[in-house]
Amino acid sequence: MSATRSLFAYSLLLSALAGTVTNGAAYAAEPVLRPPAPSLMHPSGASRPVDARGFIHRWLVLEPISVSGPLTESAVETALQSAALPEPFTMLPRDGDVVDRNGPLRWHAVESKAYNLNLYHFAWALSKPTSNVLFWVVTTVEVPVEMHDVRLAIGSNSASHWWLNGESVIAIYGDRQTVIDDGVSKRVTLRKGRNVIRAAIVNGGGATDFCARFLDAGDQPITAVSVSLQQEVR
Repeated sequence: MSATRSLFAYSLLLSALAGTVTNGAAYAAEPVLRPPAPSLMHPSGASRPVDARGFIHRWLVLEPISVSGPLTESAVETALQSAALPEPFTMLPRDGDVVDRNGPLRWHAVESKAYNLNLYHFAWALSKPTSNVLFWVVTTVEVPVEMHDVRLAIGSNSASHWWLNGESVIAIYGDRQTVIDDGVSKRVTLRKGRNVIRAAIVNGGGATDFCARFLDAGDQPITAVSVSLQQEVR
């Protein structure tokens, strides 16, 4: 079985088994088994460098949370409060962890074949809703030396809000398409070692995806960093 098929085949098999328990929470049965997401695969290896254009391909994605309302700033921020998770924004969950948001939702480790991560493919493959939903995503970037005057550059379809090491750094709103560097953060510092990126992507309907990379002080893509979903060793 290929790595692509193993991720979602495994997830869907778990979904089909009534009474499955992960982290003490029962995981509901899913009536429909679908093919794996064509644009995603399960990560292989402990870490992966960003690509030649600086884009991050490896993420942990939580199954979608249903939300309502338009994609205005006030509506999105209200949805974020209603869909808030219990763990701090600096925490990295584990692949397969389950959280309870009006029912159990599972975290999935995924790697995108493209520069952007297709959340529609992710949700559809798991027989989850794709419209009027909020996706939480998180990853870590390992940095060899401290980097100053860096900016997080993102694009999303539709609205999104982003945090770096627990600090809110950029948000974009409205019914929009994913455009590279559509939103760019204020100047920040990437500390040596692990840096945690967390985001919420809110979709009204139709396709949904996102992309993210870091730009240096000269607004050039940073490529000398790697991405890991492994728990930090202390």
